[in-house]
Amino acid sequence: MKAKYSLPLALLAGVGVGAIAVQTLHAQATPPVYYIAEVDVTNVDAYVKEYAPKAQDIIKKAGGRILAAGQKVTALEGDPPKPRVAIIVWDNMDKLMAWRNSAEFKDTRQIGLKYAKFRNFAIEGLPQ
Repeated sequence: MKAKYSLPLALLAGVGVGAIAVQTLHAQATPPVYYIAEVDVTNVDAYVKEYAPKAQDIIKKAGGRILAAGQKVTALEGDPPKPRVAIIVWDNMDKLMAWRNSAEFKDTRQIGLKYAKFRNFAIEGLPQ
């Protein structure tokens, strides 16, 4: 009698383990999203003191990881980018958009708009 139930139970357990493995692989294959900001700063001192620390803080709180930021931008081909560039990676577009749509982002951006003009875009990365 025990042998009669062991094969179906083993098959059921195998299906369960397989489903978990597939879900884990799918989560690992979800590509990150890269947010690129080009910034033309009109008042560097005020931008650095009043805006940048707040902006960086809410990015980190929302799950973004700042990969690069600053004014050491080298144009290699075509039209040059704005004088200041930041690259931020997000786990997915939903997290990026939740950050962009948050009241905290909108309030902080109003401060930034006093001292700079922004050009932003996002691109989905390749699966890792």
